[in-house]
Amino acid sequence: MISKEFLIKRFVSYVTIDTESDPTSDTTPSTKKQWDLANKLAEELKSIGMKDVDIDENAYIMATLPSNVDHDVPTIGFISHFDTSPDFTGANVNPQIIKNYDGEDIILNETENIILSPEYFDDLLLYKGQTLITTDGTTLLGADDKAGICEIVSAMEYLINHPEIKHGKIRVGFTPDEEIGRGAHKFDVEKFGADWAYTMDGSQIGELEYENFNAASAVIKVKGKIVHPGYAKGKMINSMYIATEFINSIPRMETPEHTEGYQGFFHLHNMKGDVEETILQYIIRDHDKGHFEARKEVMVKLTNELNSQYGREVITTEIKDQYFNMKEKVEPVMHIVNIAEEAMKQLNIEPLIKAIRGGTDGSQLSYMGLPCPNIFAGGHNFHGRYEYVPVESMIKATEVICKIAELTARKN
Repeated sequence: MISKEFLIKRFVSYVTIDTESDPTSDTTPSTKKQWDLANKLAEELKSIGMKDVDIDENAYIMATLPSNVDHDVPTIGFISHFDTSPDFTGANVNPQIIKNYDGEDIILNETENIILSPEYFDDLLLYKGQTLITTDGTTLLGADDKAGICEIVSAMEYLINHPEIKHGKIRVGFTPDEEIGRGAHKFDVEKFGADWAYTMDGSQIGELEYENFNAASAVIKVKGKIVHPGYAKGKMINSMYIATEFINSIPRMETPEHTEGYQGFFHLHNMKGDVEETILQYIIRDHDKGHFEARKEVMVKLTNELNSQYGREVITTEIKDQYFNMKEKVEPVMHIVNIAEEAMKQLNIEPLIKAIRGGTDGSQLSYMGLPCPNIFAGGHNFHGRYEYVPVESMIKATEVICKIAELTARKN
């Protein structure tokens, strides 16, 4: 259906543009460089024949593929984000094309001895004989979520060039800053005007998800007191020691490296400190709303206990909710999941219906009135140097988009 070479060329043209977002910025998009790809995408949508192409002052992009049937059809949408994670550099991405992958180690960077190995990443073995796109070991790839954007644009172009495939009105949307939890913050659901949508932001081929974590961030600030160490007895308070007490009081086995499936976690992802002040940054995740609230309470209780122990306020904790489990909003309209599942089955793809151990724009959009399950985009090992995507998975994701459009347009 879709030319492999053409898909690779389009994808590479996206990932070689640096769009890393910045959680410390208060602008939208959070980095000016995201405009480079946003403007390119707006022009590309116009060039392939999309209608009503619009890019607003915050770099949110929307466009329309008009219906080509004469009966009423729900308006559906497909959404992806163009920023990449600040967890690892996205500057100077140099994609490597591995044709007919043989199931052995892939040397990403010979100089630095960086190897993508199926002994560690056994999912690689699912793709023997296929074409993989990897990094050169010094950056992330950006398949999260430029693979999703590539698939949506390619699907729209295919539908435009093949009017024999009947479909209703389709809206597409591309967002900034999803990786820092703001992708849906300024998304105009009313303007988008879809009855429901799908984010193309999953991983392995076949993934179909309508459950995700409830999510919060926590910033813990510990105040110490600095004096000359030679005269410190009874006077110095070392904030790093108190921070260590806090860290060690969090359940050690309830961290990302020890949990899976529906198990939630506490994740310390950044710490910075000296004697006078230490700052800890956590994320809190759980699929179950009750357990999620209990995790937040653990941190509040621990803060109060340490302050009581030291006899003054040595530690403060600020917790902010980020997004919630979209299951509550999608279950009442499960036909939208069923359509995606049927599309995969008709394309001989085994649907892998599971909960996301993370979040997407769709989780927030579902609570904003746009039910939005998540579909695979094909990539693996996001946010790091070992990220890769099989081209065949991207082709299949493109076909799924087209098939969903076709199934939605069928009468009854």
